[in-house]
Amino acid sequence: MSVGEQTRVAVIHTSPLTIDPIRALIAELIPGADVVNFVDDSVLPQLARNGGDVSAVEARLVTYARHAEQVGAQVILNACSSVGEVVAQMRASVAVPVVRIDDAMAEEAVARGDRIGVAATLPTTLAPTVALLRRKAEEAGSRASFDARVATGAFRLLAAGDRQGHDQALLELLGELAAVNDVVVLAQASMARVLPGLPEAQRARFLSSPRSGVERVAQVVAGAVEGGA
Repeated sequence: MSVGEQTRVAVIHTSPLTIDPIRALIAELIPGADVVNFVDDSVLPQLARNGGDVSAVEARLVTYARHAEQVGAQVILNACSSVGEVVAQMRASVAVPVVRIDDAMAEEAVARGDRIGVAATLPTTLAPTVALLRRKAEEAGSRASFDARVATGAFRLLAAGDRQGHDQALLELLGELAAVNDVVVLAQASMARVLPGLPEAQRARFLSSPRSGVERVAQVVAGAVEGGA
């Protein structure tokens, strides 16, 4: 199948904030693709309450993957890093490729430096993101170290509608991480929106998952990468 030719991409979101940016990236990188969104904004609050126990939400996320397959998706994108580890169960439950949005970003981070900063606005996102980075580092034979921090209060500000306050808190953390690390990973897809607020000369040091994640989807559609892994 050529990229974009009668392609249906299903995206599983845990926040409505990622719908429009990812739809725009798919339109850019997989022209003509049909996008189907599954959104469950109860997942992140539940993880916040249970300390990040992803097993509590695994069954319904796998169900969304099965629904995506049933509606004819040729590839599924899991758009939430907080539940990235569920991708393994999704892949075991459906016959179509499932892409983890932060896989490609983690590979690039490990390739670019030994000191890797990790920024998040949700504490529950740090553990799965760092675990993914560690696995990618082991696979690459890297001895990378990880400096993982949370922008305190940023997500609460965003949830309350204070985008400016959220962005300022996050930008301050990104500046601190950039000062002591080779590369800085933005752990959540929704955080990519603050990158234009950084000095242009510094932006190349920061990695976010939406573009590289959708690029990986495009590679799967084109047959350049097998199975979304």
